[in-house]
Amino acid sequence: MSHEPSSHPDQLSPDTVVVAAGRPAREHDAAVNPPIVLSSTYVGTGEVVDGDRAYGRYSNPTWDPLEAALSELEGAALPGLVFSSGLAAVSAALSLVPVGGVLVMPRHSYQGALVMAQEQSGKGLFALRTVDIANNDDVIAALTGAGEKAADMLWLESPTNPMLEVADLRVLCRSAKAVGAIVVTDNTFSTPLVQKPLELGSDIVLHSVTKYLAGHSDVVLGALITSDETLRHTLLHHRSIHGGIAGPFEAWLALRGLRTLALRVERSQASAVELARRLDVHDGVEKVLFPGLDSDPGHERAKAQMQGFGSILCIEVAGGETAADALVGALRLWTPATSLGGVESLIERRRRHANEPASVPVNLLRLSVGIENVEDLWNDLAQALDAAAR
Repeated sequence: MSHEPSSHPDQLSPDTVVVAAGRPAREHDAAVNPPIVLSSTYVGTGEVVDGDRAYGRYSNPTWDPLEAALSELEGAALPGLVFSSGLAAVSAALSLVPVGGVLVMPRHSYQGALVMAQEQSGKGLFALRTVDIANNDDVIAALTGAGEKAADMLWLESPTNPMLEVADLRVLCRSAKAVGAIVVTDNTFSTPLVQKPLELGSDIVLHSVTKYLAGHSDVVLGALITSDETLRHTLLHHRSIHGGIAGPFEAWLALRGLRTLALRVERSQASAVELARRLDVHDGVEKVLFPGLDSDPGHERAKAQMQGFGSILCIEVAGGETAADALVGALRLWTPATSLGGVESLIERRRRHANEPASVPVNLLRLSVGIENVEDLWNDLAQALDAAAR
């Protein structure tokens, strides 16, 4: 059993929704925050019907307010679905590709999703076509099949991880619909405060809740959100049968983290813009990847479909891989770590991962800008750039 997304007498701004959504009913002496329910099973008599909780693998009251809040933020007509991890959500979404079907995916995508798709394709479950997601002609050709089988699913990620390419979501969603393909959009980098894929034509939105939504590097969760009842039922069935369910404590922590999302995104985005501008003119940096820069290839497209530019930026360090590693090693405030979207600023050389595509430069560093003072962040980067150049 899941609650419908909460309704309000007024149309609320998204930065209010993150605070107001998923609250308990306003009754005398009621709790302001939803409680954690620790139960693996539920009392029931008679036949089990759709909507009954019955067992902890099917439902938990602690999931409901988080699922309702995510749905309201993404503008969905149905409650979202939380999963045990972002990859559990990826697995459920990929299960929608029929056996023998075709999946079109960006060549630069979240590594876990790309590896999972490659492994399933290698087993013959479906054909995988990887594309430059910023090139509309390339994507449309892959969707139509150019004389071969048309695609069954288009996987979108915009901006991409880690190259920050920006997809033309409206055009690509329309093109996918024209061939009957389901569109899944990973909105982890942007969050629903910056970009709303359902409004741009996507069928399903995916989040690694671990990242910005929970926001404190203490939770591993994923989510899928859709307004299509048939798709939601299929995804719910996959979650129930394959067991990729969220723990109630993790769901409660994620909802608590969600309450500050607007403040965190506002602060980190502003800092990311400032850092990108300074890095763009620094002699120790060969290139800055960030759609917030006027010079970035995705800048105009991002302006047209995003409310801001996100808080992730990448740099290619002068001096190659050795200098990039030296920069990371010289940092004192930025934390070298593989995740993103937390309150703390993180940095990582992506090609240290064996599965990262070879098209990602060896000297590329991904920076997840947190909420620290921007001058402190800059000073640390500046001294590390100087150290790396010596």
